[in-house]
Parts: sequence; structure tokens; C-alpha cells
Amino acid sequence: MLREQQLNHWLNSVLAGAEFSLTPASSDASFRRYFRVNLNGHTLIAMDAPPAQEDCAPFVHVAEVLAKAGVNVPHIIEKNLEQGFLLLTDLGDTTYLSALNDNTAADLYRDAYRALIKIQLASRKGVFPDYTEALLTREMQLFPDWYVAKHLGVELDPAQQAVLQQTFALLNRNILAQGQVYVHRDYHSRNLMVCDVNPGILDFQDAVYGAVTYDLVSLLKDAYVFWEEDQVLDWSVRYWEAAKKAHLPVPQDIAHFYRDFEWMGVQRHLKVLGIFARLYHRDGKNGYLKNLPLVMDYLRRTSARYIELKPLLRLLDQLENHQPTVGYTF
Repeated sequence: MLREQQLNHWLNSVLAGAEFSLTPASSDASFRRYFRVNLNGHTLIAMDAPPAQEDCAPFVHVAEVLAKAGVNVPHIIEKNLEQGFLLLTDLGDTTYLSALNDNTAADLYRDAYRALIKIQLASRKGVFPDYTEALLTREMQLFPDWYVAKHLGVELDPAQQAVLQQTFALLNRNILAQGQVYVHRDYHSRNLMVCDVNPGILDFQDAVYGAVTYDLVSLLKDAYVFWEEDQVLDWSVRYWEAAKKAHLPVPQDIAHFYRDFEWMGVQRHLKVLGIFARLYHRDGKNGYLKNLPLVMDYLRRTSARYIELKPLLRLLDQLENHQPTVGYTF
């Protein structure tokens, strides 16, 4: 209640006393909240990011970089970094998640990967933090810490711990050897909006400089929407062809690229399983539990396809008593 009073007071000052009303727009997995500001027949978005838990500065920085790259992100109208308030243009309330279906998917994903290529073409080292081995590993460690220990209630034995550490090292070698570009880090259907200029892009404040396949994995192996593997492969090839034509640092061979894409997905899905478990057990947010099976299915299917990842698949079998998964091989 105090934060809303502070937000109202700030908005009164920046809007010069104009009449407005606030309605909840959305919240996310962090402490940030968003309100729609209804003002004189049009709307804006107010971000409330409590300074004790959140820092608005990265959002402001990344928004400026992405806008210069030519993609559709909210424009920052006013900001108060000390209080943790931003006033933004409104990209609407129609997410990709709500709009995707068999009839719309081809066009929406085409727009999404074209925008992604624009972002990647603007990449320069030193603008965003590097996606380092330490950060990649810290993210994957969320899987044993929160999914295995807290959610499953399992204590890994030394052999199982060794399998995980060897898998982490294997993935890191591949990921760090990939071409490096700007990485949104959560480029998926809940953060992409259907707009006049598609997509409107949100929730980009954690952007880094890392592997070229990361955001494509977020988009096509989405924790919130499932597509058949042949469809994912088709869209991946379309992105890869466009990325090659744009001279982005992708492999010249599609099998090599798709392997990189899939191994990047293993890193992300280990992380996401841990994050969703943490959101439930630490933060009391149970809405993400329904998405755990899809993320685990992605992880198991990919682990079944590559001999180097079979130890991870056996560990998943041990943890969840699943039968081995049969998948096609690349």
C-alpha cells in the first residue's frame, strides 16, 4: 500500500496534476509490478521496482540500446531510479502467448526472429555484462539446489553430483565457443507483445553478451507453449538461414547449429526447472509448477539425442523413475 501511495504521488508530479487512474497491468517472477496509467483517453505503463530488491538502471540502459537497434521496446518517458519508478509507453496487453495458434504462429515467429536478428546485429562487446562460465554454472546450479533438493526432496550421492558437474562443464565448453551476441535472456511468449510493429519486447533488463543460440531457444523451446519438434526444427532453420545471410556468427552447417541450439537449451532448461521450483518453495508462487513437465520433457528429449548427454538422462531417470526416452538423433 505504501508503494502505491508513493507511486501515485510521483505520477501526480510528473503528469503535472492531470487526472489519471491506475489498474494492475502485470507482475513477473521478480519484485517488479506494472500498472496501466489511464490518462486522457490513452494509456501509459508505470513500473514499480522497489529499490531494495530491484535496480531500474539496467532496464533503462538496455531499453536505450535495443531502441537504437531498431526494435520495438517501451520508450521511457520519466524515471526516478532512487524510488524505483519508471513511466513507459504502453505496448498493449496482447502477449504472444495469448495470440499464438496454428494460424498465427508462422507470422508471429517470423517477426520475432527478424527482431532478434536486428538485436544481434547491433552487438558490441562491453555494452552488456558477459555471459561468463561462472554465471552459466550458477544458473545451472539452481537445478540441484532447488529442483532436486527442495522440490524432489532428493540428496544426490557423490556419483550423481559428479555427473551433474561433468554435464555443466561439457555444456559450458560448447556455449562459450559459440558466436557471441546480445542476449535478451528471456525472449519468449510472455515477454513478446502483439503490436503494430511486431513484436513489442519486454523484460529485457537482464541482457548479457553471450551465445547466439540462447534467445532462439527461449523463443522456440518456450516453457509456456509447446510445438512439435519438426516445427521447432523448421523455424530454427529459417532463423539460421536469415542469420547466415546477415553474417551473424552462426555455424555454416545446420547440424552443427542445431546441436548448439539444443545444448544451449539444456543449460536453460536446467536453470528454468530450478527457478520455477524456487519461485514455489521460496516465494510462494505456485503458478509455475504446471510448466515443470514441459521443461523437463525438453530436457529429457534433448539428453536422449546425444551420447554425451546420456549420463544426464540416466540421472533424470534415477531422480524421477522415468523410462528412457527415445528421440531422433542429430
